[in-house]
Amino acid sequence: MLLLVGLGNPGEKYRRHRHNVGFMAVDAIAGAHRFGAPRNKFQGEMREGEIAGEKAIVLKPQTFMNDSGQSVGAAMRFFKLAPADVVVFHDELDLAAGKIKAKLGGGNAGHNGLRSIDEHIGAEFRRVRIGIGHPGDKARVTGHVLGDFAKSDEAWLDPLLAAIAKSAAFLGQGDARFATAVAQELAPPKEKPQPKPDDAATVRCAPAPEAPNAMTDVLKNLFKKKNGNE
Repeated sequence: MLLLVGLGNPGEKYRRHRHNVGFMAVDAIAGAHRFGAPRNKFQGEMREGEIAGEKAIVLKPQTFMNDSGQSVGAAMRFFKLAPADVVVFHDELDLAAGKIKAKLGGGNAGHNGLRSIDEHIGAEFRRVRIGIGHPGDKARVTGHVLGDFAKSDEAWLDPLLAAIAKSAAFLGQGDARFATAVAQELAPPKEKPQPKPDDAATVRCAPAPEAPNAMTDVLKNLFKKKNGNE
């Protein structure tokens, strides 16, 4: 069983924030795999379902980002899960927009949601880092993270969420396999190679006329002579 946790802040005004891309990712998974309706449990919004025949729980902590670990810890203990059964989807400032990385364990890199989970269940949970890009100026970081995705971001965000949802079936096969599946979903289709001039269809010539049959000509001449004598 997997516990798929999306990080974000509850409430309509935060819904499109870059900091809420974890919420968006698990919503996409739950929708694509037809999870049950949301229920309020474990200080969060929980949905139950199956992915590739394995039971899975989607959890969106409603405690606000800094206290996400309270919700995750309560759910993990209730379902008697190990930290490695927990997959946390979160925004990553230092990863290019539209890119993802997945791994088990690691540091928090200043992410308050990860820090809170670490405090409640330890560091050995799985993380799916979803790149939101860096604004390029440290002074603009807070506004970038806590700001809405721009209209232009939809060009990469919507396909990425769809690829994450479709590739969720590979989460049970390991983080590297999942990340590879997402990358393959996002890869542009390969163009068919154009035929080279040498590969062009051979021009077919009309068949040569058949050579006259010498025996047929002899018989015709004999027939004419016989008719002439009569």
